[in-house]
Amino acid sequence: MYRLFSWELSYFSGKVRAYLRYKQRMGGLEPGFEDILATPELLDGLLTQRSGSPAVPQLLAPDGTWIQDSSEIIDFVEAQHPAPLVSPNPATHPRQAVASYLLELLADEWTVVPAFWQRWFFSEDGRSPSHRGFNEQQWGSVFAAGAPGNERRAAGAMIFDQMFNISESRTNPRGVYLGLRAMGVSEETEPAWQASQHRLLERLDAHFSAHDYVLGGRPSLGDFGLLGPLYAHLYRDAVPGFVLRTHFPILCEWIERTNGEGCVTSRTYDQKLYSLDDAGELVGRPANGDGADWLPDDAIPGTLLPVLSLFFEEMWPVLKDSMRTLTAFCDSDAHVRGEELPGKTFSPTPGFEQHQMGDGALTHAFTIGGIEARRMVVPYQMWMLGRLQAVIDVATKTSDGRAALSELLGRIDGASELLTLGDRLAGCRVEKRRSLLYSEPAASCAASASFSAARRAL
Repeated sequence: MYRLFSWELSYFSGKVRAYLRYKQRMGGLEPGFEDILATPELLDGLLTQRSGSPAVPQLLAPDGTWIQDSSEIIDFVEAQHPAPLVSPNPATHPRQAVASYLLELLADEWTVVPAFWQRWFFSEDGRSPSHRGFNEQQWGSVFAAGAPGNERRAAGAMIFDQMFNISESRTNPRGVYLGLRAMGVSEETEPAWQASQHRLLERLDAHFSAHDYVLGGRPSLGDFGLLGPLYAHLYRDAVPGFVLRTHFPILCEWIERTNGEGCVTSRTYDQKLYSLDDAGELVGRPANGDGADWLPDDAIPGTLLPVLSLFFEEMWPVLKDSMRTLTAFCDSDAHVRGEELPGKTFSPTPGFEQHQMGDGALTHAFTIGGIEARRMVVPYQMWMLGRLQAVIDVATKTSDGRAALSELLGRIDGASELLTLGDRLAGCRVEKRRSLLYSEPAASCAASASFSAARRAL
């Protein structure tokens, strides 16, 4: 069997777990998967030894392959078990494919900021309302698994004090609090990040009022990407969970449906609704709307356009600045092309703090809600953009595909700039080797720039 090493409280574990449930329940994941709690013993003695990272989720495939990264896990399983697809084929469905990857990127690398803020703001000293007790318990259930309940909570409280310095979160931040500061969260920007999240929730709630999933009647990569923040950090955590259930009940129904557990009322993907025929016998029909499938003819629901617009309103300017900043860094004396770069999003990478904090070479100015601030550059986002560019390359290989994608992007302010992504990435492409990130070697970078120039000439 596949073995998923995860935590229930983990942002990206929620994304992968729901995806694997879908593949398994739809008959597309033989021989199935087992969800394993990644205890400290397993983190240190197994995961770090095999993948080079203690981060969850990680997947052990039946052939012994280890995969550490939610997007790579999905890519790997899709290649081994393509039916039913969750990523639309960009050659035949260019609009739906690009939309799905954009939503995954938005969820993974932008919504992560307000979602993390929700969890840890309402765990600080003196907050009212507070869900610190719940948060201590859920963390203690990982790091003191098997211990009595009171010991699990005490273990969570100790982690918060020792690793995150929670009692001095505003004056001497460590761990997640330092990460939030590096990602551009401050007392000035907190309301703007919260407003950004609220806009996303409102737009998703409106979309799911009309459609059961992102692309219609069955889930896609975009659904599983969005589930990461919405399930683990908002739906489960006590304070945002109450707000979500109170103000966004339709969105909550989608969360239950996509998570695929305890969802009889929310009508998940493999369920039926039953009626009685004239003889009083049960007659079943698909529980989901839109024919229980993606919309035909590569159509994008009109209700999804405001969600996609949020990417270009808020995240795309940050990504453009990040690409320029990372290119300049890779060309500077501070870096040798082909060598290691900082890692994933959550906090400054050890050894790169001087570059990713303050006014370091891997920081840049950005604006959120009209407030100017500064945040670190996250090279992993360039890796995600390279993955998106590969989809765009396939989608635009034919004139029909280019026209279809251009039509979609032309309906969203500023979105047509996405067609220049290859040029923007030419100097800052990122390679991923196991859990580490590296800049593209100089020769490869030159070849990439030449390829971009050739594309412009066509």
